[in-house]
Amino acid sequence: MRLAVIGPGAIGGTVAAWLSRSPRVAEVTLCARTPLDRLVVETPDGSVIEARPRVVTDPVQITAPVDWVLIATKAYDVVGTGAWLAPLVGPETRVAVLQNGVEHVERFNPYLPADRILPVVIDVPAERSAPGRIRHRRDGTIVVPVGAAGEAFVALFADSVIVASTTEDFTTVAWTKLALNCAGAVNALTGRPGGVVRAAGIGALMRGMVRECVLVGRAVGADLGDHLPDWVVERAETSPPDSVNSLLADRLAGRPMEWDARNGVIARLGKAHGIATPLNGMAALILSAAD
Repeated sequence: MRLAVIGPGAIGGTVAAWLSRSPRVAEVTLCARTPLDRLVVETPDGSVIEARPRVVTDPVQITAPVDWVLIATKAYDVVGTGAWLAPLVGPETRVAVLQNGVEHVERFNPYLPADRILPVVIDVPAERSAPGRIRHRRDGTIVVPVGAAGEAFVALFADSVIVASTTEDFTTVAWTKLALNCAGAVNALTGRPGGVVRAAGIGALMRGMVRECVLVGRAVGADLGDHLPDWVVERAETSPPDSVNSLLADRLAGRPMEWDARNGVIARLGKAHGIATPLNGMAALILSAAD
């Protein structure tokens, strides 16, 4: 099995390192902007994976299609990612999209038929300290739709600590994660880490954002319970007060932000279904102006 990972950041690099150890994988290629000498990943138990996959920095360096393409770029980087797909994708290639949001398939429809795309919900806490240097903090999970492609993708992770599984209701899984992510905009808006949830009124604001997400998610077929707003805030309240989510980290570093995949999508789909989403709409508007 030959596979390529587009975007070897914290998530892509962690996944690539684990897959490089799999007996099912013969070759891993990293498609990166910056050359890497190797991948060094500190795993949750303190051990270190050191891998030396093939690294390419230009699509012209790809000489043959692979069996699997794993897209681990930011959700807004569709055009940059799309440039890699033509040389990597052959008649039998499957493409897994490991990105935030609920529009995995729609983003890449300009480049691939929908039946070639496998959407992935991934929760693998990891931090990159430098190109190719990553700390994988907790084992994590991967969830994909049930089916032949999903089963094949899950099998790739059989020898890793990442728990991969299929689901018959991927829509609900994706929207549940979006409920968590949409509330995280509060951190980027305030410029403050996780402890901001304890400030007056912030918990109520986050609940309101999640309620909007729940209403829109239900309109598109997700089975979301009324408990979600409280669940999201309780998770935030029990997280370390100095925790920094990726949206805040990107804003503090002056990098582009995934505001559309986290909040803009709720406002857009809400409008399409006649559902008011003033809080997520405001968050998307302010973050887009700051982007």
